[in-house]
Amino acid sequence: MKVYYDFHIHSCLSPCGDNDMTPNNIVNMAVIKGLNAIAITDHNCGENAQAAIDAAEGLPLTVIPGMEIETSEEIHMVALFENVSQLLKMQDIVMANMPPIKNKPAIFGEQIIMDKHDKIIDFKEQFLITACGLNIFEITKKVRELGGVVFPAHIDKTSYSVLSNLGSIPDELEFQTVEVKACPVPQNIVDMANLNKYNILCNSDAHYLWDISEKEHYIECNSPDIKDILHNISLYI
Repeated sequence: MKVYYDFHIHSCLSPCGDNDMTPNNIVNMAVIKGLNAIAITDHNCGENAQAAIDAAEGLPLTVIPGMEIETSEEIHMVALFENVSQLLKMQDIVMANMPPIKNKPAIFGEQIIMDKHDKIIDFKEQFLITACGLNIFEITKKVRELGGVVFPAHIDKTSYSVLSNLGSIPDELEFQTVEVKACPVPQNIVDMANLNKYNILCNSDAHYLWDISEKEHYIECNSPDIKDILHNISLYI
């Protein structure tokens, strides 16, 4: 079956995410747009994933717990997990390697943690939009050890991407999948990354409700179950 997706969405937990990016708003916008599966991928943190999963209960939408991790090389990586327990273990690893900097909401935006009813239950004090101390090899290894899948984010961007920061995608990491923001992919990116080797996901990297993908991009799966989706994204599952 065709599973229409957007696997890179920021909630109001990301300081750069709009405060209207609440669990219920994200879930319902995805349903309105006809998507079958989404992932909540806040910066270096996963504490709104469970609320979004709970908000989607009874709706025709699969919500995958995830995180956008910034490596020590300032490369953004999307990590997706089968369950929230795995995600929070990865969060603990990332947080243990983050600089001890507190967020300044007046400058960077609030980092809001919500429940399934969009009620504010806490604010994250640790500043989230910065690099952690783990490199791309270490992040990839740790995500896979926890049973998750990981792929380079928005490789067609001129910053915070594996191509902009390293110049190539290391073969040693054995990625099967990469993410782009623009489809079709610009030819210079196709040539630079030898994209014929990879499955390509076109995700929104949404920070505002209107950024969430329309019903355009899909993957073929046996079902919209998280296990099936993750299996189709990566060999490492």
